[in-house]
Amino acid sequence: MSSVTAQNHVVLVIDDEIQIRRLLRITLEANGYKVLDAANGRDGLVEAATRRPDIVVLDLGLPDMDGVAVLKRLREWSQVPVVILSVRDRDDDKIAALDNGADDYLSKPFSTPELLVRLRVALRHAQPSDEEVAFQSGELLVDLANRHVTVKGKEVRLTVTEYNLLRLLVRHAGKVLTHRQILKDVWGPNADQQTHYLRVYVARLREKIEPVPARPTLLITEPGVGYRLITKE
Repeated sequence: MSSVTAQNHVVLVIDDEIQIRRLLRITLEANGYKVLDAANGRDGLVEAATRRPDIVVLDLGLPDMDGVAVLKRLREWSQVPVVILSVRDRDDDKIAALDNGADDYLSKPFSTPELLVRLRVALRHAQPSDEEVAFQSGELLVDLANRHVTVKGKEVRLTVTEYNLLRLLVRHAGKVLTHRQILKDVWGPNADQQTHYLRVYVARLREKIEPVPARPTLLITEPGVGYRLITKE
């Protein structure tokens, strides 16, 4: 997997709280990022259009327009990675943001190490490159070119649907995928409410790739929202 460093990456912070903007500027600049900021949605969209940042950190509770509205406007013309950083932590808010194009969602208060990890993952996912031919996380190895999956060097046999689910998670490794996103991609546009399909196949997949399926460390549940495939050494 390709690595991402903060060097020369430009972050646009859109948040109406001046204390948060100051904190993020200090934190991100100390870790090698260049930082732009905006106090409302309108200015944030102007900054995004004129300065073309590498990644956006977006609050949902802005004074002039809702953060999801900003996200929708942004997605009309840009695929810049967006990490939501908001005090709102309801499942509905997370799902709305992720379904409208956010790459990740972090609730306030937040830890600096976790924010930095989420930024690195979002940037790595956005890097323009040929599709990765292999993915490894811990003892799981997925050879996308040959549709071959191993755990601890032993072949894991997957059904077509199980493999399609795993491939989707691999392509978005580290990113939260909502139930609706997964169902539409794996089962088709008319299956977005069939969450029981997803629960069954996630359980089956965990049985085959997790060391202890009852305590998953690779395929993580984001309660009420969806799933995330963890990347680890």
